[in-house]
Amino acid sequence: MSHVGVPRGTVRKRRSLALLTTGVLTIPVLAGCSSGGEETSRGVPQDIAPAARETVADGSTVNWAVDALPATFNAFQADADSATTRITGALLPTLFPMDKSGQPKLNPDYLESAKVIEREPKQVVLYKLNQQAVWSDGREIGAPDFVAQWRALSGKDSAFWTARNSGYERIEKIERGADDLQVRVTFSKPYADWRSLFSPLYPKEITGSPDTFNDGARTTLKNTAGPFVLRSVSTSKGTVTLARNPRWWGDKAKLDTLVFRAVAAKDRTQALADGTVDVADIDAATADRITLARRDRGNNGQQPAHGPGSEITPAAALRSWALAHGSDEEAAEIAQAAREKNRKAVVAYATEQKALRDFAVRKSLEPAYTQLALNGESGPLADDRVRRAVARALDRQELAQTVLGPLGLPAKPLGSHLALAGQPGYKDGSGALGDQNTKEAQALLADAGWTRGGAAQLPKDTKAGSEAEKKGDKDAKEDKDKDTKEGAEAEKEPAEDAKKDEDKDAKTEKSEKESKEEKADEEAEDEKGDKKAGRASEDSAASRDEGLYIVGEDNKPGAQAPAHASASGASGLHVIAPARTAAAQSAALLRQAGVLGEDGTVAAQDKQPGGAAGAYAPVGTAAPAPAAAKGQLGKDGKTLTLRFVLPSGPGSESLRSVGDKIAAMLEKIGIGTEITKVPDESYFKDHIASGEYDLALYSWPATAYPATDGRPIYAKPEPATDGSLLVEQNYTRVGTDHIDQLFDQAAAELDEKAARELMKQADARIWAAAGSIPLFQRPQLVAVDKKLANVGAFGFAAPRYQDIGFKNRQAAGSPADRKK
Repeated sequence: MSHVGVPRGTVRKRRSLALLTTGVLTIPVLAGCSSGGEETSRGVPQDIAPAARETVADGSTVNWAVDALPATFNAFQADADSATTRITGALLPTLFPMDKSGQPKLNPDYLESAKVIEREPKQVVLYKLNQQAVWSDGREIGAPDFVAQWRALSGKDSAFWTARNSGYERIEKIERGADDLQVRVTFSKPYADWRSLFSPLYPKEITGSPDTFNDGARTTLKNTAGPFVLRSVSTSKGTVTLARNPRWWGDKAKLDTLVFRAVAAKDRTQALADGTVDVADIDAATADRITLARRDRGNNGQQPAHGPGSEITPAAALRSWALAHGSDEEAAEIAQAAREKNRKAVVAYATEQKALRDFAVRKSLEPAYTQLALNGESGPLADDRVRRAVARALDRQELAQTVLGPLGLPAKPLGSHLALAGQPGYKDGSGALGDQNTKEAQALLADAGWTRGGAAQLPKDTKAGSEAEKKGDKDAKEDKDKDTKEGAEAEKEPAEDAKKDEDKDAKTEKSEKESKEEKADEEAEDEKGDKKAGRASEDSAASRDEGLYIVGEDNKPGAQAPAHASASGASGLHVIAPARTAAAQSAALLRQAGVLGEDGTVAAQDKQPGGAAGAYAPVGTAAPAPAAAKGQLGKDGKTLTLRFVLPSGPGSESLRSVGDKIAAMLEKIGIGTEITKVPDESYFKDHIASGEYDLALYSWPATAYPATDGRPIYAKPEPATDGSLLVEQNYTRVGTDHIDQLFDQAAAELDEKAARELMKQADARIWAAAGSIPLFQRPQLVAVDKKLANVGAFGFAAPRYQDIGFKNRQAAGSPADRKK
């Protein structure tokens, strides 16, 4: 899950708005109450090189990498992102930040106390503010700021462009208490997650009017109340610079300045090596580079057994030297150029490795988990028996080990949708679905009608225009009206897959003949089907460059790929699907492209069985064995094949490994997968939010407030008046009335123990519905200058920015100071 808060808005299938929170690294995490029957779980501790404030030097600058400059500084707007959350955490009040065990904890810098003082006839919460708490202009923080923020976020005034209002819509009134530092909040109906409100808290100058709320806080924050103030924003340099707040009443910030610098993930190794940044979230490959650099510190200048040139054997090196000094001038010139290029690469790599010795890798588990999402809207996964079969085919322990084991982190599968290991309320609820069991999975599929011979058996009421009729009665097909022809096209692909050795249509045969005449030298390969199977249309040319195949299906000659094969490659994919949390609020409002027809239905080519064709694999990858040889299941002449969307971008190697393992596990029970690897940029818009997938891997953030933040993720989709589907953030489209009721009851339950019990019941129901299968908590890897203290892999906890700094006075010579 992402560390950003997502509005409880709606996502209209394909046509309307999809709510997406971007950024998943800094979200405050979920709290819990203990209750009977809860597991005693132990989370991975944070890794921040903790140090007492007296051992941290005053002064200097730290550069902290973020993905991009914030789209807005208003964390309640739809396009707030991870940078918004990270930066506002140092500038604005958070009343209940998360502690390292994932519980909300009162922040004494802003509050003396906050508690429910009345429950009947209505819930009343009394906030007593810290008497020293002031905004950076000197005005004290008080009731007017609470009132202005409530009115802006209540949802009653549409002039405020706010991405969420959860909780604020339940407030009936806000009053001044005994003095200006007391705030009485009365709720119209009980709200258990009241601690999630007013974080971050903005000054009334921003939230007091639609103009200042919508536009005034997008590019700057003139009035703040944190240990730092906003000094400058430079779009040309890609930096946001914070300076120590002279009016801060709490512990003085150790740093003079804190610079957030936009650095893409692929550029972070270089940025660390050249001293551009001191703190950066990194991937496993960069973490390995740093580990190797520190290990090789004492190798006396010898070339390390890794990096450029390390794979060259002595024999190959001798041959290269011989060629470079041989009598063949042309060969010698080529060899010399290659040797020089390799020499420069070795020098550059060694220089980077030397600089990387100054960094340490801080490791923990991120307050977010990766899930396998099963789209239950249509197709085979609309049947809950098929979804449960998929879930019970998974060895979740093996999947967790794939990602976490190599990093030295505990590789234990996650057992809850609503809490993470280490939080007091965590309990493994996966028993409601059942453990991995191949026989049980196969029995569920058989009960749903998917059998070994089903792919070869056409339904008894085969429509005119099917592949069987096309071969035997072509003339009759031509007399059918336009609608019947289009229906036949929609059925064409699965029928060809089922009878591809005996039922080639005239068009396919003609295409093969012309191809053979044009490319006689490829005749043998065409007959094997290695190239013809992936040749769907002109649009699939880019796909052919990588090699196109469908996992679990046999691509023989004549097995024509769908006409939209390459369209899936053009649409993007994002590794992480961020979500909403009340404490870290940010959402990207994505408008879906016109995928629906005017009547609200999906065009035929977008609803062909199996969906977007095309699983991309490197050139030279062996084509899968025939479906029949693997025992792939089928029904009514259609193979059981699921569209599986995976990311293709750098840094997603582990996720792709998980996807490949899942595909192999499903193959064992007769389920084929069409693996489509696409770019990261538009994953949510083009695949997840729009429903163009059967299986997908993405992540949700942890939250201290599951009744509030979890409901839109698992809410039952409702039909809209225009025929579209309102899915909120439930991109699996799987939900029940009972689950919704449990969330609503928990949100109104002021007894924390009782609320926790309701959430455990909801989690069990979510497991049983098998729309979302939690796999593992995400790893958190952060590269940090080894001289820095109180910063790194924070785990659940929110950073204390005022405590971050260099460990001793010698820090004056650090790379950070040289950039002041």
